Amino acid sequence: MSGETEPADESKAGTSTPPTPGTRRPGGRTARTRAAVRDAVLTGLTEHGYPGLTIEYVAEHSGVHKTTLYRRWGGVDGLVADALDLAGEDTWLPPDTGSLAGDLRALAHEVVDSFTDPGAAASGSAMIAAAFQSERAAGALRAYYAERFARCEVIVARAVGRGELPVTEGAVIDAGALVRSVSAPVFFRLFITREPVDGVLADQSAAAALAAARAGAFTTG
Repeated sequence: MSGETEPADESKAGTSTPPTPGTRRPGGRTARTRAAVRDAVLTGLTEHGYPGLTIEYVAEHSGVHKTTLYRRWGGVDGLVADALDLAGEDTWLPPDTGSLAGDLRALAHEVVDSFTDPGAAASGSAMIAAAFQSERAAGALRAYYAERFARCEVIVARAVGRGELPVTEGAVIDAGALVRSVSAPVFFRLFITREPVDGVLADQSAAAALAAARAGAFTTG
């Protein structure tokens, strides 16, 4: 924050290799600093996009001196990567409606809502856009979604336990592929064809994924 003690020589601030973002989970003042920086990064990406995001902007809007930003995050790439890493540290859990059909439908609606809610859509889209321009941001985005989809695999495990999906002896359902198929049509329209998305699309995506799962499309062995 603005009250932190900074080293006198700013010219060397970006020369050392910064620590990998997110490797430590400190609390207290450090956690507040990290949260303030993340908020500034998201605001900057939303307002100016990745090409327009600068260390100076983040310093001004977070209250953290730019020397600290260089020392701890290394540069804009590190800031964006850590913002994604911090986003993945929440306590979000996938829906649990009591049925596979209900869980997939609720999940699809969550994805649509996250990209149509005016308060959240801009920052999420900006993060994804940044991943197309920065390899480090792309790696962080892959890790973020891999972790998200891993949390969702319990949806499939519960469905198998309830007998909702046919699984023969020795066969395995690719839970990750199943839950990814729910959001795939939404992302295609959002970022490829640039079409609007809505609740109808969410229902269609969930129904298609459910039908494919029941037909054994995600079953191997």
